[in-house]
Amino acid sequence: MPNYIRPVQNGACVFLTVTLADRRSQLLLHEVEALRDAIRQTQRNWPFKVNAFVVLPNHFHAVITLPAEDAAYSTRVRVIKSRFSRKFARQNLRQSHIKRSERGIWQRRFWEHHIRGPDDYAAHVRYCWNNPVKHGLVERPSDWPYSSIHRDTQRGLVPPEWTDQFARTP
Repeated sequence: MPNYIRPVQNGACVFLTVTLADRRSQLLLHEVEALRDAIRQTQRNWPFKVNAFVVLPNHFHAVITLPAEDAAYSTRVRVIKSRFSRKFARQNLRQSHIKRSERGIWQRRFWEHHIRGPDDYAAHVRYCWNNPVKHGLVERPSDWPYSSIHRDTQRGLVPPEWTDQFARTP
């Protein structure tokens, strides 16, 4: 097993991908309110800013920024996953799940990337917005209901060319 050491940087802006264990599952769409509640509850105890977010059937992407004195993004992901998972009964667990008090809903690990500047930030925010189009779920990013693009459009943060350039072409 690899011994991966995640970077530690106070106040980091981080892009995250968190995936369900069952890649065929639609659980996150069916339980999107439970996921939103888990995130809100986590933010109360472990503050962070959600810069961009998109929920897909079996994974979510987020760009988050931590407080200036804090580097614990892994803790936040763990707490979100745990809070979400507690809403569901344990079933069909392997011994490794039982040993770790898991419910077998999430993949154990998650993918992270520390944002390295304004261009990298913009690229990862656009990635969140465009991901439903990439997966063939909608024609345009604004067609997907579970995306921060709607919030950001209302705030005037989405340049028209960003949404237009992502529209699927026949």
